Amino acid sequence: MSEWGMRKKLILAVTRTTHDDDTAATTTTSLLWEEEKEEGAPDTAHQISNDSWFQVGFVLTTGINSAYALGYSSTVMVPLGWFAGSIGFILAAAISLYANALIAKLHEFGGRRHIRYRDLAAHIYGSRKVYSLTWALQYINLFMINTGYIILAGQSLKAIYVLFRDDHILNLPHFIGMAGLVCAIFAFGIPHLSALRIWLGFSTFFSLIYIIAAFVLSLRDGMNAPARDYSIPGSKASKIFSSVGAAANLLFAFNTGMLPEIQATVEQPVVDNMLKALYFQFTAGVLPMYAVTFMGYWTYGSTTSSYLLNNVTGPIWVKIMANVAAFLQTVIALHIFASPMYEYLDTRYGSSKGSAFSFNNLSFRVLVRGGYLSVNTLVAALLPFLGDFMSLTGAFSTLPLTFILANHMYLMAKKNKLTVSQKSWHWLNVCVFSGMSVAAAIAALRLIVTDSKTYHFFADI
Repeated sequence: MSEWGMRKKLILAVTRTTHDDDTAATTTTSLLWEEEKEEGAPDTAHQISNDSWFQVGFVLTTGINSAYALGYSSTVMVPLGWFAGSIGFILAAAISLYANALIAKLHEFGGRRHIRYRDLAAHIYGSRKVYSLTWALQYINLFMINTGYIILAGQSLKAIYVLFRDDHILNLPHFIGMAGLVCAIFAFGIPHLSALRIWLGFSTFFSLIYIIAAFVLSLRDGMNAPARDYSIPGSKASKIFSSVGAAANLLFAFNTGMLPEIQATVEQPVVDNMLKALYFQFTAGVLPMYAVTFMGYWTYGSTTSSYLLNNVTGPIWVKIMANVAAFLQTVIALHIFASPMYEYLDTRYGSSKGSAFSFNNLSFRVLVRGGYLSVNTLVAALLPFLGDFMSLTGAFSTLPLTFILANHMYLMAKKNKLTVSQKSWHWLNVCVFSGMSVAAAIAALRLIVTDSKTYHFFADI
């Protein structure tokens, strides 16, 4: 039995034996509450243990099949080519499933639930510094993902605009500002992650619209196009850096960096149900992304755009429908990746009393979430380099959170139960992904410096 379990039973036993003494009963109850609150288990303003594994599976697939999927033909396949890109997608899915399963199995480590990544890390390492470091990494990860979503939403709106007029009166930063406003309005009305419910159905519907449209239009273009160029562009040095960045993009494509927060919403048994959701994500959930990525690269080769709908030709109404769907799905997907920050702000500074739509709670969301998304939108408009954000996010946060920390936490938590070969395997993963993270960070920073010379702040890409 864990130390927490023994302490919990002892306190409850004292309470029962001294139930005639109101003071003693009150004291022991208070001690138990303070211990739970200090450990940070269910102390949250958001709902937990409320969703089926199927709903959580759709939350995960919403991230995989978001409008980011329209860019993988360019940001992954173009730098890697057919062979390395195809093998890379399969390997990235396998190791991502493995790493996420490790984290999922630690959710109840020590006999209690850890509903936040930082809480889990702090419990395993017993360090406040680890808590702060994990939270910083996760904040950077989610902030950059959300910034990318706002760039994507702005690109969708711009793609619709240029179908009717290309006068440059409105450019990408303007559309990014509009997108940020819509994302904020949506955030005001959805108090927590579990409240998405029907919106996850809409998200899946929107994903199917733009993925099917991009797939069909790309197929039609490919059947009528001349021979494509699949050679990897750039000098020898740039090819190396681009391939490292593409590897980081691959791992970024399959991972959220917030698995404990998503797992917090699933009903009991939380580990088994989360594993079911992960199996759904990495089987049926990845198929649409694979289809549109490989089709886009087959059709356009090394000229594929970082937003595939900019490449396709076809009826204007189909392209409008696809871009509108991509925009709306992006608004929903952003809310998922912003929810850990919302949960932190709501729990620490907000009020959990009364209706979620009471004046106090609604005005708090407008002020706090509006401020957070305003900063996101400003950064997105200032540096609208989507591929760079994907590479940088993968290097600085996705790799450390999902692969390095996951393997090391599992080592720390299960060290007395692992064989020598199992320990060696996890240490190998820690070392390999640490080296990959450093290399990917260098490649991503080089890419940003290069793009900064080509473009300018608030560029109309």
